[in-house]
Amino acid sequence: MTKYILPALLFAFLFYCGCSSNPYASTNRLYKKQAKDLVKQLTQVPLVSNYGGKVPPYSIGTVNLNLRKPNYVIIHHTAQNSCEQTLKTFTLQRTQVSAHYVICKDGTVHHMLNDYFRAWHAGNSKWGTETDINSASIGIELDNNGSEAFPESQIKSLMQLLALLKTNYTIPTANFIGHSDIAPGRKVDPNAFFPWQELSKNGYGNWPDSLLDSVPAGFNGVAALRLIGYNVSDSLAAIRSFKLHFIPTDQSPELTIEDKAVLNNLLKKY
Repeated sequence: MTKYILPALLFAFLFYCGCSSNPYASTNRLYKKQAKDLVKQLTQVPLVSNYGGKVPPYSIGTVNLNLRKPNYVIIHHTAQNSCEQTLKTFTLQRTQVSAHYVICKDGTVHHMLNDYFRAWHAGNSKWGTETDINSASIGIELDNNGSEAFPESQIKSLMQLLALLKTNYTIPTANFIGHSDIAPGRKVDPNAFFPWQELSKNGYGNWPDSLLDSVPAGFNGVAALRLIGYNVSDSLAAIRSFKLHFIPTDQSPELTIEDKAVLNNLLKKY
């Protein structure tokens, strides 16, 4: 009987003391502490202070409030060699990088940050008039070294996650985009193997129609890129980012008549 009791007691001890096999137990405790500190700040009624006008005699907190909701989903590839390597990267403070979700090749989804918190995944980026993408988005990292296809199991989990996010936060179809879209010339993720067309068929991101209209005379391709959302301060980089997303077989920095037809069609969807 002893040989059964001792293992059971050991399991119970490990379970209740939090000494289970989770290698990230220590970073989870740090997460909870940081979250608790943020909550403490949020629950404080705004203090009376001098903002330049007459100082009021007391503090007043409004009763009409809720949390800000994300309006974009930004998809990345990790550019690392394993899911475990990425999880490690996101749990080291010195890296100063994070994402809300990491999806491994086998379809495992790691939810690493509450959706209402601001992850550090977009960096120096811009989409339309939005220049603080981190504050307005959810970041999803796909385990991929940058030069390989995405397994079906990984894309299936991604689709299920996107469906949940779109429903929960009413994210517009056009606002499911890639890191390369918001950072032309700086980022190239997700890579050319990413199935944007498949995502679009399910309502996540726009895609051109199978039949394209003729291009109007004097059509300005760079202006069309800007209207869609691309930062065209470096127009050649913007063209490459556009092609990586919509025409991945061609990475030349020039817009052909066919490219312009795609752009003209996409304009109608934004």
